[in-house]
Amino acid sequence: MEISDKLLCLFSAEIEGDEGSFTVEVPRQEIENGSVEPGSTYRVALIAREETETTEPTESTGTAPSEPQPPVEAGETRYVEIEDIGKQGDGIARVERGYVIIVPGAEVGERVKVEITEVKSNFAVGEIIEETF
Repeated sequence: MEISDKLLCLFSAEIEGDEGSFTVEVPRQEIENGSVEPGSTYRVALIAREETETTEPTESTGTAPSEPQPPVEAGETRYVEIEDIGKQGDGIARVERGYVIIVPGAEVGERVKVEITEVKSNFAVGEIIEETF
């Protein structure tokens, strides 16, 4: 399956119905991560759950397979463009699915090569290793 570069977030959810109206709940972390904003309109793609998919944690990661994994790994090198400045004054870049990479010392509009030093479920931290590319 091909996934668009415009994909902002990916999550599993149940569809709930009430008198002809149906709702898909967006997880709080997607709002907190800045991937989507309340009150905005988005395209939604629904993908059927495969019959073999389980929601039990896997042995290797300890997380359910339906939870998207961060698109970066510690030690990985990425070329990013700084789109915003965070509350602490650090540069903010976004990569696949709107995943945030925090880049201390970077300014808006800078294009930098970073090495990922820390990875969390909803953000990563990258250290600048080349100022411009």
